[in-house]
Amino acid sequence: MNWLAALNHLTQTNQPGVLVTVASVRGHAPREAGAKMVVSLDAIWDSVGGGNLEMAACERARALMRAGVQAPELLTLRLTDSANNEYGRQCCGGEVTLLLEPLATVRPHIAIFGVGHVGLELGMMLSRLPVNLHLVDSREAQLTPERLALLERGAAKLHVHHSPIPEMSLYDLPAGSHLVIMTHDHAEDAALCDAALRQPELGFIGLIGSKVKWIRFQEQLKAVGHTEGDLQRLTSPVGLSHIKSKTPAVIAISVAAQLVAVLEAAQSRPLFPSTQPPSAAKGTP
Repeated sequence: MNWLAALNHLTQTNQPGVLVTVASVRGHAPREAGAKMVVSLDAIWDSVGGGNLEMAACERARALMRAGVQAPELLTLRLTDSANNEYGRQCCGGEVTLLLEPLATVRPHIAIFGVGHVGLELGMMLSRLPVNLHLVDSREAQLTPERLALLERGAAKLHVHHSPIPEMSLYDLPAGSHLVIMTHDHAEDAALCDAALRQPELGFIGLIGSKVKWIRFQEQLKAVGHTEGDLQRLTSPVGLSHIKSKTPAVIAISVAAQLVAVLEAAQSRPLFPSTQPPSAAKGTP
């Protein structure tokens, strides 16, 4: 598999990666400017020159991935006898500058439960983002190809779930998925809130509705065993609090803006919380 095929592979399998490109060469080097390779957490594809050069690039790329760094950076390495290289000597005599570009191959998962007026508007907005967008509804008529045609044109990868018992679809979602609960039935909403709070690996959980609805839901959820700490995981009413309009399009804009903030915050977090963001590297690693 070459580096270009590797990009598609990482996108399809939702894995992080870094594209490493030989940006410039001074003197002699094993590969020319423009050579590329792709690095994932456990594999590499293609080559930028092998030896210490390539191993140092892989180590740096994986440090960027683990720390959740999104910005590209340059890494310059000397290929001489005097260079204090960690992975063996390369005596080509030159200097190579590599460009390391973290890839946007990991798409977050967002699930909209309830594809009514607001849900459809929200789906259309989110369909423009590079996400896995799940549309779940107990009503098959809400999920017809004709009704969802506009959503198919966007950047999102669409997953349609007709589920007579919507909370069962929660088990189809990967860890870290973000949910927005806005079904046509408050009983469905309550069942979804209960089931979602029993899955600690889920991400953001938002519930549409009034403050009165949320007060009543809190009483119901406490009655089935949920604690105050559990309830803190659920945001209701979902959306930006200072936007007051109740029209479907404006509610959807408000919720979409809140979700974008959630996605940006999640994107900047490290894959492993104990990992500190690496400092910029230049010269000998």
